[in-house]
Amino acid sequence: MFENFHGNAAAAETLETMISGSRIPQTILLAGPEGIGKATLARRFGARLLGQGDLIERDDLSLPGNVETINERDKLPADKRADDPLLFQTHPDFVTFCPEGPLRQISIQQMRYLKERAQFAPLKGKHRVFLIDQIDRANEQAANSLLKILEEPPPYLIMICTAANAYDLLQTIRSRSVPLYLTPLSAAEMEAFAKSRGLDHAQRRLALASGSPGIAASIDLAAYDKRRAQMMAMIGAAAGVLPWSDWAKVCESLNAARSEKLENHLKVLLVLLEDMLWLRYNPSTAIRNQDVRRELEGMAGAVEFTWIRGAVRKTDELIDLLRRNIQKGIALDAWVVEMRERVLQ
Repeated sequence: MFENFHGNAAAAETLETMISGSRIPQTILLAGPEGIGKATLARRFGARLLGQGDLIERDDLSLPGNVETINERDKLPADKRADDPLLFQTHPDFVTFCPEGPLRQISIQQMRYLKERAQFAPLKGKHRVFLIDQIDRANEQAANSLLKILEEPPPYLIMICTAANAYDLLQTIRSRSVPLYLTPLSAAEMEAFAKSRGLDHAQRRLALASGSPGIAASIDLAAYDKRRAQMMAMIGAAAGVLPWSDWAKVCESLNAARSEKLENHLKVLLVLLEDMLWLRYNPSTAIRNQDVRRELEGMAGAVEFTWIRGAVRKTDELIDLLRRNIQKGIALDAWVVEMRERVLQ
């Protein structure tokens, strides 16, 4: 129904029906895992509604130029980012707002700018479309500011919000939105996607993506392998399989790499813990990191379910703390110390 959109046919059909029936809600919430295609579907919807889809696609946040723009803004002082809020707008009536800054948040300044721009009528046609990508990364001030425009939006404005988990949002935002939930793609859908994109190392990409086409297409395998080796050293030390000195060397190099974001390592850590759980209790299941299966089997055999559960909870706590700009090395050291103590108890 939407060109070059893979999977989640029910959500796509619902949006298509909204357009064909001219019954489009003013706030749509697309919820689902990272890389599942939420922003892609929003852009396809905007292209069908506004035309000139080639212009809208230039605001794809995964494009190298846009990635560079977002990363360059990390280097700016907070006051300069506040004076010039980030948005992408190649099409005159389609605007994309996304998280930025070292903590990757949607800011109060961006939402104030959204409110100002919402007052401008469409340059062409009947609608303007605002995409707020990862609205679940809005800080409290930004979320409250957005509520004011959600309560009384101009009749021409359609807002599409994306979120990994709809329940991370304020209940008042959810109640003013029409939710559509996107799910991971099937193996056949992922195979078709990989073939259409001509992805290299397709099978490995598909295993790591776990049903998310965006991850399959964008994952940097070399960077992933480096982070994985570091996180495996951390797990090994925490599980008592490797000496503390192995982890100490890794932690030192992590601290030195200031451009490396802790969030990227924690995502890899969760994938490794998931693989360990399968290996410990259902070893016949295919794991996502098959090429290091033997090493993971050794770690999985050294711990119990309660340890893995505790490790996941501790990792979730660190993810929650990311927005407070925690110290990377100290946070990971504390993780290893706590989990190592559980093994020794």
